[in-house]
Amino acid sequence: MKFSLMYSFVTEPGGTMSHRDTFREMDRLLPLAEELGYDSFHTTEHHFQDNGWAPSPLLVLAHAAGLTRRMRLATNIMIPTLCQPLRLAEDLLTLDNLSNGRLTMGTSPGYVSEEFAAYGVAYEDRFRLHEAIIDFIQHAWANPDDAGFDCPFFGIPKVKLVPRPVQARLPIWYGVSGPKLLARAARRGVPVTASPRHTIRELTEQFGRYEEAAAAAGYTPTERPVIREAFLADTDAEAERIAGPALSQIFALYVKKSAQGERVLLNDAGEPIDSEAAGDFRNFASRYMIGDPATVRRDVQELIDKLAPTEIILRMQLPGIPTPALEHSLRLFAEQVMPEFA
Repeated sequence: MKFSLMYSFVTEPGGTMSHRDTFREMDRLLPLAEELGYDSFHTTEHHFQDNGWAPSPLLVLAHAAGLTRRMRLATNIMIPTLCQPLRLAEDLLTLDNLSNGRLTMGTSPGYVSEEFAAYGVAYEDRFRLHEAIIDFIQHAWANPDDAGFDCPFFGIPKVKLVPRPVQARLPIWYGVSGPKLLARAARRGVPVTASPRHTIRELTEQFGRYEEAAAAAGYTPTERPVIREAFLADTDAEAERIAGPALSQIFALYVKKSAQGERVLLNDAGEPIDSEAAGDFRNFASRYMIGDPATVRRDVQELIDKLAPTEIILRMQLPGIPTPALEHSLRLFAEQVMPEFA
């Protein structure tokens, strides 16, 4: 079983840690995470949120490439529909070289309407535009001497891209959950990365639809990454005291977009969230792993039994959690949880 680490660089509004502090924290803790045996480092992308999130995931991973030597580096996810496609291809190729072939591109069409409005991208075009951009990225990766490409959304003249890729094929994951998008991932022959916003029951249904579509496309997935918020302390009560408010902050964007009717979020009772007042972390308790090592070991075993992941990605960097507490959580998981699943 692979265990990996995710940073979203979300901060607590009015809290003691700035966004700069979270980047300096990464400088300190990411080399430690690699030393402790975490398999890869993941980061996310969102824009214009008052509690942060990382707007430039490829820049984050470029810095992470210099802090690590072994860990894979993944956008999980990035939003290519907000990018100029040729510039994106060059940045991905550069990062593949900087990391010596450790890059994975997790991708999604995006869903936050204000992001598209600010970037001047038609929200209703995002699904078709996303597929066109991924078509181009795969074409450019395989044909760097002639990356020319044409589609209804953009055209790329015949150009030679440098540097050449280190990896013969760029690993791509789709961060999607809707039936049509799951089918698109299956037809493209790429894994699906499971969002932490969904319950195990929802993910079981999504993976079932994806596996059916993959079978119809003649594709056999070999990876099943699953993201979960996680935090460990010496006792369950201490873990919840430290991480509970942070979880409410992490889920705030999901709650807001559900309340606005843009992307439905269900609470643990299976009821749609229709008000931002319903964002308390206790409404989503089945979706995170918070507690002492024994509790988290049970949570990990439940994920394995019910979802059969190949990689569990732990979003431990949560808003407002002091760096020493996060370091203690990293160590507890590596030393008292990971060995049980080696």
